[in-house]
Amino acid sequence: MQEINSENAAIKQGFHDKNTKIGLQILLKTDEDDARSVYISGNFNSWRTQDKDFMMEKIGTNSYRFEFAQDFDYPEELLYKFTKGDWSEVEIDARGNRTENRSTKKYSGIQYEFVARWRKNWLPFKQSYLPQVLLISDEFEIPQLNKTRKIWALLPHDYDKSDERYPVMYLQDAQNLFNEDAQYGNWEIDKKLAVMSEYKIGKIIIIAIEHAEEDRIKEYNVGKTVLGKGQGKKYIRFVTETLKPFVDGNFRTKKEREHTGIGGSSMGGLVSLFSGLRYPRVYGKLMIFSPSLWVVPKLKIDSDSTETNDTKIYLYAGGDESDTMIKHVQKFKKNIIASEFVKDKMKINLSINSEGKHNETYWSDEFPKAIEWLFFNLKE
Repeated sequence: MQEINSENAAIKQGFHDKNTKIGLQILLKTDEDDARSVYISGNFNSWRTQDKDFMMEKIGTNSYRFEFAQDFDYPEELLYKFTKGDWSEVEIDARGNRTENRSTKKYSGIQYEFVARWRKNWLPFKQSYLPQVLLISDEFEIPQLNKTRKIWALLPHDYDKSDERYPVMYLQDAQNLFNEDAQYGNWEIDKKLAVMSEYKIGKIIIIAIEHAEEDRIKEYNVGKTVLGKGQGKKYIRFVTETLKPFVDGNFRTKKEREHTGIGGSSMGGLVSLFSGLRYPRVYGKLMIFSPSLWVVPKLKIDSDSTETNDTKIYLYAGGDESDTMIKHVQKFKKNIIASEFVKDKMKINLSINSEGKHNETYWSDEFPKAIEWLFFNLKE
């Protein structure tokens, strides 16, 4: 405490010195200490959460300081929040509730602030914002493969109380998306969607398609690859030509390509990638996590479609997944940007977590970031 008090005293003394001119200083105390840096985001930097120009200086245990430059162009009212570098790690109150934007109209002096807790991986969440989970069918027919499949719909929590239409994301591997009993854990997308609704980030319909158990790899394998001949082309036709029309006919969806996405992880990410490349007229948003690009070492990127403008791809990889994962996704990004098919038509957000492993925990953390960027970040 002596270090903090000395620091505060020095700051206060500076304001009583007529020859000292400094901008507004924000002093922050928090009840939770960890190694992560603290950032200020607000209406002065487009609410960017990891802006190094607005990283706070740690001045003691649980104590931080930030000083605005003397020539800083203040808005009429400064609005801001504190984060640990991402909205998944934003400040919350002692009970786990969201906090409203902080504000000040001061251009100098000291603003004292306090944070009780920080979100971790977007949690905790509020039960009242959980999406409605609807089992569309235990045995939805897949005529292209002569099979049936269990398919779910996750609808916004207030779907029944409005006549609003929503964008749609089709996701693979439903068994691992929100099932508490999943063998390898789950993405907790229901909880993440609850937080996104609470923060008014945006509402979306998720269509979750269960994988084919022992035939999962065969169904997600497109064409002839190092894994042999797959059924991926037929599976993609099912989602595109059979499932999507059913969903659009039975739910209040925004049907256009700019409001339709497809995604998954690992082999599910690979088949989703092929879906977007084969049907750019249908899918305008691709959420590709840790794709098994090693399966197709010479991935051919082409299309006769001219409707690839404004396609967005959120591409994620973890540094602790394999020796080649990051190299493969970086090579894919480079090749797709250079291709005539994509050139100047697609936006790609490559997100790399150097410590990320090939599992549901890391995909869970990335999910709301991807959804926000793909569907609700209008500045991108």
